[in-house]
Formats: sequence, structure tokens, C-alpha cells
Amino acid sequence: MADFNFTNSDSSIFILPGIPGLEAAHIWISIPFSMFYIMGLLGNFTILFVVGKEKSLHKPMYLLLCMLALTEITTSTSFVPNALSILWFNLKSITLKGCLTQMFFFYALSTMHSAILVTMAFDRYVAICNPLRYATILSNARIVKLGLLGMIRAVLFILPMPLLLSGQPFCANRIISNTYCDYIALTMMSCGDIAVSRTYGLVTAFVIAGFDLTLIGLSYGLIIRAVLRISSKEAHQKALNTCTAHICALLMTYTVGLFSTLIHRFGHGIAPHVHIILSNLNYLIPPMLNSIIYGVKTKELHDKLVKYICRMYSPRAVDFKPA
Repeated sequence: MADFNFTNSDSSIFILPGIPGLEAAHIWISIPFSMFYIMGLLGNFTILFVVGKEKSLHKPMYLLLCMLALTEITTSTSFVPNALSILWFNLKSITLKGCLTQMFFFYALSTMHSAILVTMAFDRYVAICNPLRYATILSNARIVKLGLLGMIRAVLFILPMPLLLSGQPFCANRIISNTYCDYIALTMMSCGDIAVSRTYGLVTAFVIAGFDLTLIGLSYGLIIRAVLRISSKEAHQKALNTCTAHICALLMTYTVGLFSTLIHRFGHGIAPHVHIILSNLNYLIPPMLNSIIYGVKTKELHDKLVKYICRMYSPRAVDFKPA
């Protein structure tokens, strides 16, 4: 690893070295990173465009899908451009304010993403277990309110994290071995008392993840109970098909995230660059695959996507109505 010398005038400067040990391969590593990022952007912006243009898709389910797409776009954008500037141009320095700002948006948007997945689980529960009251329970206005509630929750839980660190003194070695500002790494660099910061970060992670996973598990537990009471196999299949895309999104988000966390916490014998690559892929792969999964598995959205693709490749084709 390169040596970085700091002076007193550099007291607010931190270094993000990218992927230590693989500096020579930074350009090659940036190729899949940028491809995953661009594909995620294209997929999610396509969903936003199609749902926005088609009035028949202005429903709670698709409004939630748009919220999910927005959080995936903004979460990846909060760190990928900076990561690519490190890998491409070797721009490794970042100020303390810039680091804390990036950290806040990164964690707040991730928390909002989790809240939207919870709301989508509740949406599927109502659609299967109480279909006759679906329009009454989940209107577009109520979905917007739930989205705002998720945003408020994210801000209230995440804002104290950068505030706690902003008043901390930091040691001479201000090298964050990653492509983005990580809360745990920044906490460990402090020369002051970090007991409150560490405890708050740990408790927040457990409370948010525990609460959200409990609600998701409860929703799907009730869904499974309702499906098992249905005698028709065809109705079974139809009910489960409505949840397929959301289950895939849950597995992509939480399984990849859990695997990355376990490797980070307990994989002490694994090379540091493996930790860093996995932590980045954790926020690059789900946005790319979720947009594909929803585009393929959600029939109404799939049909509208096919219609727009056909129009794009057949620009002169128009619909003629018989006289």
C-alpha cells in the first residue's frame, strides 16, 4: 500500500485507496463495477419511465416499485461515481464533511430501501389475504404517506451517526480501506471515546434490520397461511406468482447483504480486497437484477415494456382502426 503523509493542514482530509493490494487491476475491476451500475440505472429508469407514461400502471403496487427504483438509483449513485473516480483517476482524497455527507446519504437511502421492501410485503399480504378491501386499505395517497414515513425514519435513525463522528478527533492514519466512507472504519479511526458511536451504530443496525425482517416474516407467514387454506392448486399458483418478484428482491437484498456482513465480521482469514469487492457488489448487483426480475415477472409491466420496445424498433408502425 502506498504511504500517505499528512500535515496539520490536512487535518480534515481522509484517503479512500480503493481496493488495497489490487491497485494494478483497478482499471479492470472498474469495468464490471461500471457495467453493473449502468445496467442498474438503465433498468430502474426504464421502470420509472414506463410506469410514469402508462396511466393503467398508476396503482399502489407500481408506485411502490417506482419508490424502490428511486432508492436503488440514489443508493448506488451515492458512492459509485466516487468509487469510479478512485479506480479510474486515482482521486483518493475526501474531506471529513464530504465523507460524513456521503455516509449519511448512503445509509439513509439503504434504510429507506429496506422500509419500501417492508411496505411491498404488506402490499402483497393485503392483495392475497384481503383482496376485496385492497383499494380501501392501500390507496396511492396512503402509499405516499408510508414512503414519507420511511424517509423520516431513515433520517431520524441515521442523522445521529455523522453528528456523533463530526465532533470526534481523528488519529494520524486517516486511510479508509474502501471505495466509500464506512461508518465502522471511520469510528475505529477516532482517537477519542467511541463507546457511544459504536453502541449507537450497532443498536441502530439491529433495530432496523430486526424490525423490518420481523414485519416481512409476519406478512409472509400470514400469506402462506392464507394460501394453504385455498383448495384449488391453480389458485395456489396464482397467489404465489404475485409474490415471486418481491421474494426475489428480498433474497437479493438481504441474502447478499447478510453474506457480505458475515464475511466482514467473521472472515478474518479472508484477504481485505475480497471484503471490499463484496461490500461494493452488495450495492451494485441487487439494483441491476431487481429491475430485470420485476420487468420479467410482473405481467402488466412486462407487457408495457414489450410494447415500448416494439415501438422503438418499429418507429413507423402505427395502430390503424377500421373505418
